Amino acid sequence: MQWTTRGSVLLLAGALVALSGPFAATTATGAPGTPARPAAPAVVPHAPAAPYVPVFPYARAALRVPAAPLAPVAPVDPADGPDPIDFAVVVDQSASLADKDLARETEAAALISQGEISERSRATVIGFGSSEKPGQSPVREVCPLIAVDAAGRQRLSDCVQLLNDRDSARTGPGTDFPAAVRQAVTRLTEGRTPTAAGTPAVPKVVFLLTDGRLDVADSPEYGTDRDSRQANGARRLTEELARARAAGVQIWPLGFGGEIDRAALTAMAGGGYRGACSGIPGSVPRMRVVGTSAGIDTALQETFAAARCARIAHGTVGKPPADLTVTIPPIATDGSLTVAKHDPKVRVTYYDPAGRKVPAQGELDGSVFEVSGQNGPVEALRVTNPLPGRWRVHIEAPEGHGDREVAVRAIWQGRLRSTVVLDPASPRPGEKVTVEVRMQTRRGVVITDPGQLAGLAVTADLSGDGFSPVSFRLADDGRAPDTRAGDVRFTGTFTLPAGATGDLELLTRMAAPGIVSDRRPLHARAADGVPLVTAGLVTDAVTVHPGGTVHGTLAVTNNDTAPHTLRLALADQVPGAELAITPATVTAPPNKAVSVPFTVTVGPGTPLGELGGQVTAVDTGDGDRALRGTFLDVRVVAPPTWWDRWWRAVAAGAAVALLAGAFAGIRLAARRRRRDLTGVTLELCQEGRPLDSLTVRRGQSPGGAFAFTVDEPYGAPPTLRRVPGGSASTAHVLRRDGAGELLLRLRGGGQVPLRSGEPTGVGDHELVVRSGRAAPRGDGRDGTGGRTGAGRRNRGSRTGWWARRPGAARRAEPVGGPGARTGGRTGPEGRSGDPGAGTFPDAGGDYDNNF
Repeated sequence: MQWTTRGSVLLLAGALVALSGPFAATTATGAPGTPARPAAPAVVPHAPAAPYVPVFPYARAALRVPAAPLAPVAPVDPADGPDPIDFAVVVDQSASLADKDLARETEAAALISQGEISERSRATVIGFGSSEKPGQSPVREVCPLIAVDAAGRQRLSDCVQLLNDRDSARTGPGTDFPAAVRQAVTRLTEGRTPTAAGTPAVPKVVFLLTDGRLDVADSPEYGTDRDSRQANGARRLTEELARARAAGVQIWPLGFGGEIDRAALTAMAGGGYRGACSGIPGSVPRMRVVGTSAGIDTALQETFAAARCARIAHGTVGKPPADLTVTIPPIATDGSLTVAKHDPKVRVTYYDPAGRKVPAQGELDGSVFEVSGQNGPVEALRVTNPLPGRWRVHIEAPEGHGDREVAVRAIWQGRLRSTVVLDPASPRPGEKVTVEVRMQTRRGVVITDPGQLAGLAVTADLSGDGFSPVSFRLADDGRAPDTRAGDVRFTGTFTLPAGATGDLELLTRMAAPGIVSDRRPLHARAADGVPLVTAGLVTDAVTVHPGGTVHGTLAVTNNDTAPHTLRLALADQVPGAELAITPATVTAPPNKAVSVPFTVTVGPGTPLGELGGQVTAVDTGDGDRALRGTFLDVRVVAPPTWWDRWWRAVAAGAAVALLAGAFAGIRLAARRRRRDLTGVTLELCQEGRPLDSLTVRRGQSPGGAFAFTVDEPYGAPPTLRRVPGGSASTAHVLRRDGAGELLLRLRGGGQVPLRSGEPTGVGDHELVVRSGRAAPRGDGRDGTGGRTGAGRRNRGSRTGWWARRPGAARRAEPVGGPGARTGGRTGPEGRSGDPGAGTFPDAGGDYDNNF
């Protein structure tokens, strides 16, 4: 390997990168040596706790690092899952639709019926046209009202395909909106058990797809003549919308094409029930229009998501065979991956973010899966407690069935639970109370990324005996009482009404696209008079390894004449966290204030991620009255590996070795440069007259030595010739020592020093060596070009007998370089080429190569 200055510089740069790389890697994630945090928020669970603290029975941390095992998640009670919705997909089957438009409507209807995320929802699919002659009906109920559970979704997948079969004998070619709305409202208002007081009613929604406008001119039921039928149809539509509004049925019209009556669609959206799944403006019914039927599937899924307070994530598109992807965020608790495959022959396989193939039915690592629609044009995977991250959907198709693009999307909803801390935990009437709320999912994921909660509005309702309910707002804006903006801890205050007695109930409500509240209340108790015992709790905000400890301090003031025993409790723990608090109880002496340190031990099997939960202090002598609570602000990371401990030393050693190597390389390269003979010119002279010259080219002096000889052919002038690989026994050797001095070892003789420009005897001739810069490629005598100029050994005319030989004619040519000769002579060294730049006057005629 040859060392060069450039190579040495690159090696030195590599050493610096090796030394700085680990530090650079930690710059974006934390201090050097601190393990990088996963991009996704970690997980937090809920376990039963002592009275007067929030109790959430489910918990578990979903790690952003897919390979990390997750603690088991308790089965989700249906009532704890996503809220149900009853919906009707009403599809225009009038004669104005081309078959391809009807097929797209059918697939769109299948997408939302398969993509519904709650098994407690119900769905019906209705086609409509008009009734213009005996035997016809304006509506055709292809799917009755079906519960969207596993069996129901499969039934919907089958029956929705009947929309493609238009029967003109049974349904006329017109567009009877009033009949379609009437049929949908009738179905959606039957069969539900009345809800209990305080329980929200199940939303009822109609999604109406059409490419045109009201057309009942040929329908006898609207009048005896065409002129009155359209007006009567418009009045009937107004009446049906009023009926829908009274029944609490929303209308979401979706039109496509260029013949849409936008005013009529707007009136339908505004004429139905104006309630919404949340206070978000986007969840209020509105009409939507797309240019062609090609955009129906996307538009309808987005409309469906808005109506049921869900979010849509658009994935990739491709033709089989292919791997498509879609990302589910950490905040999602329920979702469905829908695959618009168009052809039932397309086969689909699903992989979670950990790269594991998920079952078509069943559980895996705390998630519950259910596939439907495998034999239809739309397939869906419903997931409860999905692992956050990028899901992969592999599609294959038999030959002849892979010509259409397949699209994957995910519709998801995040049902958040609020972990609440009150300060003081048991307020007195008239006392100002600070409320702090931290969000987590059912799976226990503690939300730490404020971007996940963009647009979230948090409010709380306080109720209890002796006062009217109080509502207040909580914010994460850094304004008092909130301490820091963007820490995903929402804070607010209220003043406990003077008439409050006994138990208190605090219910937090969240509103944002795709986010709903769990509606689980926090129970507390109003204090009677001035409490005799008060307490304060502080825990360290730290990063620990499994098996580590977290330190905290309990400060207690006991103004009673008797001692009080306080119990330290852990609430909202992550399943598998294996937390233990020491000491578990503290005795507060009478009439004293004490400060007691405590530790929370993190068990060796604790899942990695945000630990979450809280520590509470309760007074066992006062009915377990809660005195104070504080969040655990702890992140659990994997123990350091050997590399984590020693990478600095290894990197430093490697850098030193590389630097030493680079330094040695630089010295070696400098030495070689000093010994290099490139650019040195040898001139052969006789009595001061130049006879020939030879310049050392790059690469011709390996090891700082250049071997040459003097050829003296009969009848021709002597010349210099390089001898590749020659030694002192076969050639003269010119070399340069490490100090840059020139030395000449004559063939078979000793070594003598040379000075640049001074002659030295070589046989019967003189040799003058001149130092110089490297010659351009192609010069010199190497068999490819001449010794000078553009690659030619140019012989200039010389004075003396050679130039004046008999018969020589005069020819003037430019000649090149020192000692170059005009003209050229071909030979084994390639002595031909373009003339050089210099000249020697010709004193005796022309050299014509013919001697």
